[in-house]
Amino acid sequence: MTALTATFALVAVAALLLRWQHPAWYWMSFGVVFAVVRVLVRYASVMDACGLTVPPPRWRLALARVTGRPIPDSRAPRILRLRATRTGLVLRVKLRPGQDAFDFSAASDRLRHSFVMQNVTGREIRSGVVELRMTGYDVLKRVQMPAVTRAGVMRVPVAMREDGEVYYRDYRQTPHALNVGATQSGKSVYQRNLVAALAALDVALVGTDCKQGVELAPLARRFTALADNPDAAADLLDILVEHMEEVYQLIRREQRLSADLPDAEITSDIWDLPQHLRPTPIVLLVDEVAELAFYTTKEEEKRRDRIVTSLIRLAQLGRAAGIYLEVCGQRFGSELGKGITMLRAQLSGRTAHRVNDETSANMAFGDIAPDAVLATVQIRTDRPGTAVAGDSSGGWVRIRTPHLTLRRAVNIANSHAHRTPEIPALDAFRPVLPPLRNAAEPSTVTAPVTA
Repeated sequence: MTALTATFALVAVAALLLRWQHPAWYWMSFGVVFAVVRVLVRYASVMDACGLTVPPPRWRLALARVTGRPIPDSRAPRILRLRATRTGLVLRVKLRPGQDAFDFSAASDRLRHSFVMQNVTGREIRSGVVELRMTGYDVLKRVQMPAVTRAGVMRVPVAMREDGEVYYRDYRQTPHALNVGATQSGKSVYQRNLVAALAALDVALVGTDCKQGVELAPLARRFTALADNPDAAADLLDILVEHMEEVYQLIRREQRLSADLPDAEITSDIWDLPQHLRPTPIVLLVDEVAELAFYTTKEEEKRRDRIVTSLIRLAQLGRAAGIYLEVCGQRFGSELGKGITMLRAQLSGRTAHRVNDETSANMAFGDIAPDAVLATVQIRTDRPGTAVAGDSSGGWVRIRTPHLTLRRAVNIANSHAHRTPEIPALDAFRPVLPPLRNAAEPSTVTAPVTA
């Protein structure tokens, strides 16, 4: 008996230490068992307490009165599946007649307390089926990205969502995005993670960093073009617009519209072109957009108008030509001058890190997801990298990027330097750097140039 007691005490101490030091290990070893039992045992009473049950049907009430039996209890949604994940539980339920998916979203906080989980989010899978994703621990406290992710063409993992899922930046689904945040909010680390993830893809990275290149210059070996001052940025953006027009001419020439051509082979963007003709997609990263919009003289005002006009044209027309924008800044409001709000309207993806005032949060989400504004201003200062991500559909979620040191990001960029494509139109802006030791040969993949 003493040995058994000592064993239980040792296991309890080990569980407490794991929960304190390594919550993910605790969840996989102890927490998932306790959570499954807790959910199954408390399910009916929790649904009733949270107002997620429906009265019994009339025929059952009538049958109970006729037979003299007790009135049947209210019915809870039927459990279709309960699945454990590396971060929590996924509970899929079948709704009863009269219930709505919004009822579960509104009761998410009560469900979190009732099931003793870290977070509960609900979403509709299909008509009549709702999925509750429950996290067993704070996945945003110490972000650990899974070893295997579902990355794809122009789709890269950059952060962890509060529901335990991976947050992906999908350029084909959301071509252009805005990233705002105050100093030391994690905005640069987000951009660093993005560059590191894109470095392994066959994509051209083009950057404008008017802080003399301090953010992007260390990663320059993976950049096809880089401008570190407003004058160079204006010229670079003009050339990108010309390149975009050439790509459109290529698409128009290769559409091959004829009566006997199948509809599936008619293209209106680069992704339906044959592989040997497809131009290299370009991701344009704009670091601190305000530096491109400020001016003090008439000449600088003309340069600023050129820059904003080029950015608006790229945002409006660049998607089909394979040009995608990632615009970063501390603020992105009308005080930056004419054309800025028009540019912001074209940036469907929105990511807002910690901001210094509610107005900055409104600049990001006020026109698409007002609920996200409150979540943005509540981001804590001791959680750098935490952000609210949303899009023009109005949906939003809290995310946090893993901390990626500049040294590691540089190593990743250097290891993929041989993937940097050469685009002749951008040769004048290609960073000039000493060769790497044992570096691979540069990629020969180029964007087709029209005659």
